[in-house]
Amino acid sequence: MLRHEFQPGRLVAGGAAAATGVLYAGDAGGSWEVPWFVVLPLMVGGLCLAAVAGMLGRGIRRRGAARQHRGEG
Repeated sequence: MLRHEFQPGRLVAGGAAAATGVLYAGDAGGSWEVPWFVVLPLMVGGLCLAAVAGMLGRGIRRRGAARQHRGEG
């Protein structure tokens, strides 16, 4: 039995936030130079992908629940 359901939107959002953190950590450590405006498209794009992944995941879960309710699965 699973302790919680898989939520792909949160995984994608966390990955985008982690990538942003890694970029700025590398900038702070002097490994590379990251312009300040890089965070905006990275986070907005990551959050948009997270929304799409979340909606797809919810749709798949709802379809599977409806199928089990009807006795097809």
